[in-house]
Amino acid sequence: MNVADYIKKVPKAELHLHIEGTFEPELMFEIAQRNKVEIPYQSVEEVKKAYQFSCLQDFLDIYYAGASVLLYEKDFYDLTMAYFKHCAEENVVHTEIMFDPQTHTKRGISFGTVINGIQKAREDAQEKYGISSLLIMSYLRHLSEEDAFETLEQSLPYKHLIKAVGLDSSEKGNPPSKFQKVFEASVKEGYIPVAHAGEEGPAEYIWEALDLLKISRIDHGNNSLTDEVLLKKLVDEKIALTVCPLSNLELRVVDDLKDHPLKKMLNLGLKATVNSDDPAYFGGYMNANFLQTAEALDLTQEEIKTLVKNSFEYSLLSEEEKAKYLADVENLA
Repeated sequence: MNVADYIKKVPKAELHLHIEGTFEPELMFEIAQRNKVEIPYQSVEEVKKAYQFSCLQDFLDIYYAGASVLLYEKDFYDLTMAYFKHCAEENVVHTEIMFDPQTHTKRGISFGTVINGIQKAREDAQEKYGISSLLIMSYLRHLSEEDAFETLEQSLPYKHLIKAVGLDSSEKGNPPSKFQKVFEASVKEGYIPVAHAGEEGPAEYIWEALDLLKISRIDHGNNSLTDEVLLKKLVDEKIALTVCPLSNLELRVVDDLKDHPLKKMLNLGLKATVNSDDPAYFGGYMNANFLQTAEALDLTQEEIKTLVKNSFEYSLLSEEEKAKYLADVENLA
């Protein structure tokens, strides 16, 4: 098997995926028309042309405009089921889905509407495709900690459906320390803490996420490479990074995929994983991220296998479930 065939055939796990970021232009238009919601684009082609970003904020502006058409349980179901269809096509057998309740509750959509639509799709995907999934409720860092506390409160009736809490949205100027209290409260409720850190923000934000939010996994983490003491900690404590190569390229975290630090991360002993982040906006789901990065960095099949195994090993699955998937990876080899 060559590397490309191996990537397509190996069972994969995705640990960094925003469900609102899987909103393909065609589905956005379909739901906008169904719900009679006006969006600032006259055609699918216009939306696609708008997908040119110079930074994270450029992307977020379009991301929130797209989310405005999601009003009903069926909308969230259709959005989530469309993502699971991609997973089935690309042999993603486990996924840990981030969702942003505040993006919707701030528009008057109930927490229940959002999570019930997503949950029904999770159940159907498990039955139809055999895909396992977990939910990560993300707090929006450009909003206040008080706002995040409201979201935590709203989540409690649905606690049995949510595995973890995360932190996303505009990183610059919104350090993890801003959310220390709500993360402490979330952990008391039984949620596992993860957070975006070190994408556009400095290595200090990663330190804060580790020391103050007590996170068990870092989303992105690219800027950890600027701090040797931090690198040693991440390697020694086996703290995984959920790296998103095509996202980094589209948001100009790197100017060329050949400059992406993924291979360097592996060589340093970091537990890096590959993920698609917001694939509808960033030009590719899991296989595209693996294929394009493997080509740009000349990754070997063994390095791909390490990345795939890391995704299962540092997932939020039980040890028994991890062992089952890891055996499937080994059996393919």
